[in-house]
Amino acid sequence: MQQTQTLPVIGIHCASCASTISKVISKQPGVEKCQVNVATENATVTFDASKTSINSLNDKLKPYGYSLKINSQPDSQHSTLSDHDKVMFVFPLSLLIFTLMMWDILSQLIPQFPPLFLPMQLFNLINFILSSVILFVFGQQFIQGVKVFATTKTASMDTLIGVGSLSAYFYSSFILFFPQAANRFQLAPNTYFDVVIVVIGFILFGKYLESKSKQSTREAIKKLIKLQAKTAIIFRNHKEVEIPIEDVTVGDIFVVKPGAKIPVDGEIISGETSINESMITGEPIPTDKSTGDSVIAGTINLQGNFQAKATKVGENTVLSQIIKMVENAQGSKAPIERLADSISAIFVPTVLIIAALTLISWLVIGSFYIPTSKALAYGISSFVGVLVIACPCALGLATPTAIIVGVGKGAENGILIKDAESLEKLYKTNILVMDKTGTITLGKPEVTDVYSEEIGKSEIIKIAASIEYASEHPLAQAIVSHHGNHPLKKVTHFRNLEGKGVEGVVDGSKYLLSSAKAAQESSISIDENLINTKTKEGKTAVILSSHHKALGYIFISDQIKSEAKDAIEKLHQMKIKVIMLTGDNANTAKFIGNLVGVDEVIAGVLPHEKANIIKKLQNEGKFISMVGDGINDAPALATANVGIAMSTGTDIALESANITLLQGDLSKLAKAIKLSKTTMAVIKQNLFWAFIYNILGIPLAAGIFYPLAGILLNPVFAGLAMAFSSVSVVSNSLKLKTIKL
Repeated sequence: MQQTQTLPVIGIHCASCASTISKVISKQPGVEKCQVNVATENATVTFDASKTSINSLNDKLKPYGYSLKINSQPDSQHSTLSDHDKVMFVFPLSLLIFTLMMWDILSQLIPQFPPLFLPMQLFNLINFILSSVILFVFGQQFIQGVKVFATTKTASMDTLIGVGSLSAYFYSSFILFFPQAANRFQLAPNTYFDVVIVVIGFILFGKYLESKSKQSTREAIKKLIKLQAKTAIIFRNHKEVEIPIEDVTVGDIFVVKPGAKIPVDGEIISGETSINESMITGEPIPTDKSTGDSVIAGTINLQGNFQAKATKVGENTVLSQIIKMVENAQGSKAPIERLADSISAIFVPTVLIIAALTLISWLVIGSFYIPTSKALAYGISSFVGVLVIACPCALGLATPTAIIVGVGKGAENGILIKDAESLEKLYKTNILVMDKTGTITLGKPEVTDVYSEEIGKSEIIKIAASIEYASEHPLAQAIVSHHGNHPLKKVTHFRNLEGKGVEGVVDGSKYLLSSAKAAQESSISIDENLINTKTKEGKTAVILSSHHKALGYIFISDQIKSEAKDAIEKLHQMKIKVIMLTGDNANTAKFIGNLVGVDEVIAGVLPHEKANIIKKLQNEGKFISMVGDGINDAPALATANVGIAMSTGTDIALESANITLLQGDLSKLAKAIKLSKTTMAVIKQNLFWAFIYNILGIPLAAGIFYPLAGILLNPVFAGLAMAFSSVSVVSNSLKLKTIKL
C-alpha cells in the first residue's frame, strides 16, 4: 500500500544534511521517492507501507544523527538548547578567552609584553571547566560528527571540529591532571583548552546565522496562510449559513459582503462590486466585477454584496497554489555549498591520516635515531600539533566574519540582507527582473491631469473631492488627497452606484463621477481621443458629469519613482539586463518601461506565470534576481536566484525575498550588487588565509623538517598559527567597513 507522508526532520541544519537524509532514505526497499526541504525542515517520503515504515527508516537514519519526527514525539536525540541559547552563552566567552589566549602567547614571544594577570595553573583550571561545559554540553553536534564519521565514514566540518577539539581537550587534560607523567614522557606543558572554547564558539555563531534565515522563510508561509478566509457564507436549503472554509465544495453558492475576504475561487452569478485584487495583480486600483466575472480567494470585496458559485476550493485555489509555489521554491533553491564543507570531506580523513602517520613515524623511524621516550614525546606533540593547526577556527571564521561586516555595511546603507547565501549569490546577477507597481512606480494612485470643458480645473477637483469624500475607493482617496485641506462643498443625496461610480447633489446640481465605460453606458458624450491618449500613458479616467454632459476629466495614475531611471542606468553600467515583469496591461507597461529605460517589458502576467518566466530564464543559464513588493510577486521572488523586496511592500513579499531595500529605494540595487561583489572577494581572500597556515603548518607540525634542519613545531606555535590565521581573517573582513557603495 503506497502512501506519502510529510514529517519534520530532527537534526537537519544544512544542505549537506538534506542530501545525506535523501540518499539514505531513497536507498531503502519500498521507498519510491524522498524530498527533503531545508527551508521547512521537512521530508516528504513516498513509500510502500507493506515493505517499510517510518520507524524502520528512522533506524537507518539513526547512525547518521537524524530522524523523522512522528506525530508529537519529543526530540530526545538532540539537545533541547536552542541555537540562540548556545550562542548567547558560548560566543561572549569565546571572545574573552580568545583575547586572553592572544595575551598569553604574546607574553611568551615578546619580553616587554606584560604576563597574563592570572596564575597559569588557575587559568588552565578555569579553561578546563569552561571547555568541558562548552564541548560536552554545547558542542554535542561536533562529538556526534566524530561518531557519525566513525560508524558511517561520512565526514563533515562537524567531524573535523570534533576531532580537533577532542584531541586538544584530552591532551590538555592529561597535561593538567597528570603533570608528573607528562614530564616522564617529556611532553610540553602547554594546554589547548582555550583552542576548544574559541573554535566551538565561533563555529556555533556561524551556524546560528544560517538557522535564522530558515526561520524567516517559514514565516512567509504562515503569513500567506493567514490571507485565507476562515469561514464562508453559503446558501443551504434557501438560507445563508456560515461554515468553515474546509467544508465548501465546488458548486456551492456563496455570499460576500462589503469588506469581507472572498473565501474560495468562484464566478459571480448576481451583483456588481469592486474588488481589491492587489494581492494577485499587484495593482492598487480595484477591479470592477459583475455577473460572469471570476473572483479569487483571499482578495477583498470593497463594496456591494454579490453571490458567486464556487469553482475551486481547498488546495486548488489560486492563493493555495501561491502558498505551495513559495514553499516549493524556497525548499528547492540549492544553497551554495560552502567551500569549507566541500573540502572537509577530503580534508578530515586526510588530516587524521597525516596525524596518525606522524605518530607512527616518530615511534617507528624516530626510535632508530633518538631514544624511544623522546621519540614518543615528539610523536605525541606532533600528533596534537597537526590536529591543532588543522583545527578550522579561521576556516569557520572566513565566511561569517565577512558576512557579518557585509550585512552591517548593507544595513547602514538601507539594504537589509536576510541570509549569508543571498549576499554570496547576488553578485552573479546578469538579469534583473523588476515588478512595476510599487517597485518602479510608487504604488499609490495620484491625480496627474485635470481637464475641464465647462468650469475651471480647481472647481472640478473641489466638486469631485466633495462627493468622493464619503467613498473609500482608492481612486476617490486620490482625488480627495489631491484637493488637500481646502474647504469642501456640502453634498446631499450621496449614492454609491455599485460598479458604476458615485453621485451626489452639490449647490442644487446633481453630479456623477464615473469611469469612461460607465459614462458611455449612461449616454454621456465623452472625449474618446483624450481618454485613449491618456490610457496609453497608463492613466485611469474619472469623469465628472451633470445632466448627461461631461464637465471635466480627472486622470489618475501610479507615478514613477524619481530614482528609477538613474537606478536602471547604473545596472546597465554593470552589464545587467533589466526586464519589467508586471500584471498590468501592455500599453501602460510599455509606456512606463520606455520612460525608465528597461531592456524588455513582459506584461499581463499572473503570479504563477511570473514564476514560470523566471524558471524559463534560469533554464537558459541566466542568473536571475527579482525585485518586487506585492503578494503576487512572492512566488517569483522565491523562485529567483535572489529575491529583492521593497520595504514599502507587503510583509509576505519581504519574507519571500532574500534582500529588502528600505524606503523602497531603487538606487540601492546597484549598491547591493557592489556590496555582494566586494564581500565575495573578501571571503575568497579569507579562505586563502585560512588554508595557507594549514598548508604550510601541517608539514611543519608533523616534524618533516626535523631531520633536515632540526626544526620541530611546538604545539603552542600551532595554536599561534591558528590565532594568526584568525586575526588575518577578522582584520581582512573589517576592511568591508571602509568601502564606499
